[in-house]
Amino acid sequence: MKKWFIALAGVMLSLTLAACGSKTVATTSGGKITEDQFYSSLKNTSSGKQVLQQMILNKVLEKQFGDKVEKSAVTKQYNAYKKEYGSSFSSVLSQSGMTASQLKEQIRSNLLLKEAVKADTKVTDAQLQKQFKKYEPKVTVSHILVSKKSTAETVIKQLKAGKSFASLAKKYSTDTATKNKGGKLAAFDNTDTTLDSTFKKAAFKLKTGDYTTTPVKTSYGYHIIKMDNNPGKGTYKQHEKELKAQIYDNRMNDSATLKSVVSKVLKKGNVSIKDSQLQNVLADYLTSSSSSKKSSSK
Repeated sequence: MKKWFIALAGVMLSLTLAACGSKTVATTSGGKITEDQFYSSLKNTSSGKQVLQQMILNKVLEKQFGDKVEKSAVTKQYNAYKKEYGSSFSSVLSQSGMTASQLKEQIRSNLLLKEAVKADTKVTDAQLQKQFKKYEPKVTVSHILVSKKSTAETVIKQLKAGKSFASLAKKYSTDTATKNKGGKLAAFDNTDTTLDSTFKKAAFKLKTGDYTTTPVKTSYGYHIIKMDNNPGKGTYKQHEKELKAQIYDNRMNDSATLKSVVSKVLKKGNVSIKDSQLQNVLADYLTSSSSSKKSSSK
């Protein structure tokens, strides 16, 4: 859930800064606290400034790119998070200080920012070819995880003798989440960050139906990996859409690029800060045009 944009997680203030007044927020034996008092106190804190930054950014992003982000795209990403975290989803939300609706707002903000990044990115043929060198299509594998190398070698011998991978996974694998499913893992490509890099490197070398004939060592133990489906890498022209998506994601993960993009979006949004004490709230993002050009050309 940690995409780079000015996140509301951890702040979670429901205050609408522009709507403050004399309305009472809280009462105590020592007196009441009004919205004006709360606002005056809040605006001088880093958390309050972050909320205002996010609110401003959301407004200008919606104006410039709102028609490019469908509600279904937000729902799809939200459901992907729910599936990823499973039964712990609610507790993860709670630990982040968020509600479901606040997460959806963050997802939409992130998707809007991604549209801004895409609009700022001109993908060249050279960039596509460079990204293709790192590219691997989505593959599906099964694995058997054991703690000892000797056990892994025993499993490999039995595979060579004709024993089924699924039966050996059930008998030997210490991965309780997959052993009863034949060791099958969720599909992944080169952008996956959940699997060990050594594991992925070994897997991508396999053709459909093949398995590793030497144990693959990672921090979790020793793996025997079987390739269930490898569609083949093909040519970069065949995967232009995926390659562009990866290039956009790379830029989304680069803070200098995002700062440049946010700067351009804010400048185009004609933002005017009316509160004199908050005049510099966007100073970190309204960088010089020369700096923006350098960042966007990376």
